[in-house]
Formats: sequence, structure tokens, C-alpha cells
Amino acid sequence: MKLGKFTTKNQKETYDLGFRFADELKPGNVVALFGDLGAGKTEFIKGICAYFKVDELVNSPTFTIMNQYIGELDENEIPILHIDLYRIKKSSELKEIGFDEIIFSNDSIKLVEWADKAFGVLPPDTYSINISFKKNNENERIITID
Repeated sequence: MKLGKFTTKNQKETYDLGFRFADELKPGNVVALFGDLGAGKTEFIKGICAYFKVDELVNSPTFTIMNQYIGELDENEIPILHIDLYRIKKSSELKEIGFDEIIFSNDSIKLVEWADKAFGVLPPDTYSINISFKKNNENERIITID
């Protein structure tokens, strides 16, 4: 899949774009998701998890900060860490949860919602997904993948 700018018209298209994007991912990758509340970050992540055949319920871990799912890649299990930094207020909180160790681990795929609250701790080769509402149409999204 090419990186770039995409428009989705509904949740299913956002999910499908996440599914197609997941083909790029391998253990060690970090995906940073940016966007307003309700923009579609979790829906995009649901698509990624579907690609990796995650059986568990995928939802945003706003209160628990992190969910771990077990996916499948080339008939092997792969951990997928879904991290939600919405409630993080300062960088010291990242240290308390061991964010550095988690984010630089090479044995899992890390999906980080509200990545702007990572305070510059993300690796330089992190994929960046920016999801925004399309002007004049609250159902459509502009999704930029870098």
C-alpha cells in the first residue's frame, strides 16, 4: 500500500483502510495515531487487528492505557499492543507505565492513540496516521499515512 492521503466516507472504509495498511506492518513497528475525539483512530486500529486475525474485542483502552491482543502473522502468534495516551498528562506518567521499554520492543506491533502525548519518545521510523474530519461533512475523514 502506498503511503499518502486518503478520504473515507464512513466507518467501514476507515476500517478497510486500516486493514490494507496492516500489510506494511511487522514486529517492532510503531504506529502513532493522531486525531480529535471520535475521528476514527480506534476504527482504523480495528481494521489493523482484523488483518492479523485478532479474535478478541478491540476497543480503546482509555482507562486501562494498554490492551494486548494476540494476532497471527505467517502462522505465528504476534502480540499487538494498543496503547491509549488520552489520560496521560505529563512525561513522568509514561515512565511509570514503562512506555520506553514497551515502545522500543521488537517483539510486538505497537498502536498508539493520542500519540501527541508521547512527548517525543516515539522511534524515528514510526508510522504516523493523522485522521481528521472533512470540512462540511462529519461522516467523511481525511487520513494521512506517513
